[in-house]
Amino acid sequence: MSEVARYSRRLVLGAGVAMAATVALGAGLGGVAFAADTVKLGVSIPAATHGFTGGIVWWANQAKAELEKAHPNLKITVKTASGAPEQANQLQDLVTVTKIDSLVIFPFESAALTQPVLQAKKKNVYVTVVDRGLTDPSAQDAYIAGDNTAFGRIPAEYIAKNYNGKANIVALRGIPTTLDNERWEAFTGVLKQYPDIKILDGKYANWNRDDAFKVTQDFLTRFKDIDVVWAADDDMAFGVLKAIEQAKRTDIKEVFGGAGSKTMVKTILDGSNPLIHADVSYSPKFIYDAIKMTAEARLKGDKLPATYIIPSALITKENAKEFYFPDSPY
Repeated sequence: MSEVARYSRRLVLGAGVAMAATVALGAGLGGVAFAADTVKLGVSIPAATHGFTGGIVWWANQAKAELEKAHPNLKITVKTASGAPEQANQLQDLVTVTKIDSLVIFPFESAALTQPVLQAKKKNVYVTVVDRGLTDPSAQDAYIAGDNTAFGRIPAEYIAKNYNGKANIVALRGIPTTLDNERWEAFTGVLKQYPDIKILDGKYANWNRDDAFKVTQDFLTRFKDIDVVWAADDDMAFGVLKAIEQAKRTDIKEVFGGAGSKTMVKTILDGSNPLIHADVSYSPKFIYDAIKMTAEARLKGDKLPATYIIPSALITKENAKEFYFPDSPY
């Protein structure tokens, strides 16, 4: 079974429900939907600067290849950007030069991309925002994401349970975005219930392995007693592990990453690193689903539900096989 088929099988029920809902939300006047003769869909995503965005780029191009083959009247243009200014410029080109009528955008940053997306929407472009939400929801027609609240809540509950409500924690956040805020608020919200669990510090490390290494070095210098490191991304977790190894620290009992990369899941399966016991799922495959759902809805003249959330789950040795896809790029 192909990688696309394996991922799609896990989400087929939820995606089916979401697509069924689009029938009742027709884009035409009075709720009447009109199928489009052609759809020009722009896809705007971050460049492959780390493992997760590498997966995003791979899945986006998988969607382009498969959907254009299945729908001759669909043209998909995929643009990748290394920062928010570049993404904003590319977005303007998609609207004015490529003349897209639909957009799937994974914003590099929330605040910086809100106005450019809003300008696209004012030019009658149908907008699906993926994962990193905008600061003004009126700039979007639909929002598709993993469950960021669960992404933060699940590791906090896991730590509270496995450390009997008593631990010293340092945390590495991602990039300042709405989704990072959701994760952080969920994580800290759970741990507020446990007065003996102390979050010593939390710093942004940009979902980047090298940045996480540097942030962890700082933590290790400043704090002599750390039980758990929460690195809200598997790439960051590997940077954390390297810093701990270099410093020869033995007080740290666990590093909890996030997103269920194949390397991390394999580590959990094999039990090959004593600091890695669990993870939380958050597959980059959601960009594939967002592109597919948006393209097929627009070809029918339909709208998507305003919000579609893909669940996250705790990954442990007991269920890790369900989340291990060796052929995936992430």
